[in-house]
Amino acid sequence: MIQETEIIIHAARLGNIEVLQELIRRNTNVNSCDSKGYTALIIACYNNQLAAAELLLEAGADVNAQDKGGNTALMGVAFKGYAEIARLLIRYGANLNLQHGNGGTALMFAAMFGRNDVLKLLLDHGASTSILDFRGLSVLDLAAQQGNDDAIALLAN
Repeated sequence: MIQETEIIIHAARLGNIEVLQELIRRNTNVNSCDSKGYTALIIACYNNQLAAAELLLEAGADVNAQDKGGNTALMGVAFKGYAEIARLLIRYGANLNLQHGNGGTALMFAAMFGRNDVLKLLLDHGASTSILDFRGLSVLDLAAQQGNDDAIALLAN
């Protein structure tokens, strides 16, 4: 038998609003996670499912939940460049400065992967530029390593 956790995560991945609404109506735990620590919200965000993410947040999903590697939904959207979902997560109180298992932050992901619209959004909402990763590197160091001149310019302002 398929567990409700598997169903809600699968529905979040696909953005299946009807199934998510039914599971929420049945009081399914929106913060349950799979074997990797992924919650439905993390999966919805990683897969650019804005409506599903908003529905889950409205139903009480933990905006700062971390998977087993310490990654949050905000880190995932910063890595992928989903600015609209980043705005949503920020509106729901995402901690901009949480660090994953290697010390990286959402701001660092945005800088490393050239997601400069997300980088600017995070900076505009107060993300810290002084946090260091496990190697002692700052977001500016990481942007420079990647040759991301636009990020360097944004970080310098």
